Amino acid sequence: MSSTAPPRGPRRRAGTAAAKVRIVDTVPGRGKRVALTFDDGPDPVHTPRLLDVLDAHAVPAVFFVNGEQVDRYPEVVRRIVGAGHVLGNHSTRHDDMARWPAARVEADLRETRAAIARAVPDAAVPWFRAPYGAWGGTPVVAAGLGMASVGWRLAVTDWEPPGVDELVRRLCDGVTPGAVVLLHDGGGDRSQTVEAVARVVPVLRARRWRFVLPDGGLGRS
Repeated sequence: MSSTAPPRGPRRRAGTAAAKVRIVDTVPGRGKRVALTFDDGPDPVHTPRLLDVLDAHAVPAVFFVNGEQVDRYPEVVRRIVGAGHVLGNHSTRHDDMARWPAARVEADLRETRAAIARAVPDAAVPWFRAPYGAWGGTPVVAAGLGMASVGWRLAVTDWEPPGVDELVRRLCDGVTPGAVVLLHDGGGDRSQTVEAVARVVPVLRARRWRFVLPDGGLGRS
């Protein structure tokens, strides 16, 4: 990513249209339940390493993928799905769509869905997340395409890597029951994120946390 590109972290900007459609940021159910989600992939290096970590601990996750990255690395997308994780639509090129007209948003989301279908024809894509968290009217369009919009309760700013120890601290201290957690496997060097997840998952499991999907499903765990 060039130095002139905007940071790929969240900027919450919910418009009036978004308010008409619920943006999921917690998982249903009670107790220590948390959902891990990863944006901006697939990445040819960091996503496979992250998949190794998740597989070792039988943790389900959602990968919100960009269509251009899917076309570049379809084999990584196939591995995500083959490992039992779920895909989300995160736009084609990670553009800010908050002020786009509905027709343009729909065309973009359909383009991403087509890229996913080329990589894994039978994969379900039940969820959408707006780039930068700039929702505008995108949740309404996504709903019309059969996708629920997923936000987050905890973002640890891993798009500006603060060091593994700090990411671990932010995750362990910041997690709350039912939270959807925003992390990144693409869009830059995500080695710190991968290492932090590898360290945090056993800690949270020891504290009796359960890793689920945004709909409350337990996936493989």
